[in-house]
Amino acid sequence: MGEISISAADRIIRKATGMRVSESAAKALVEILEEIGTNIAEKAGKLAKHARRKTVRAEDIKFAYEELYRK
Repeated sequence: MGEISISAADRIIRKATGMRVSESAAKALVEILEEIGTNIAEKAGKLAKHARRKTVRAEDIKFAYEELYRK
């Protein structure tokens, strides 16, 4: 696992559900969130490069999310 902690995933699930969370559920959420985050970051990077920028901006992230997951 990488950038997102299991405890952060646990808190997200508990906050959303009000329920206890198994470690395997938190780990599964971490894996999924990291995959989604990587996909968004890669798309945002392509958008920034297309705009001839070296900096990924918030609007790149938001647009990438919309393009990838809000079809």
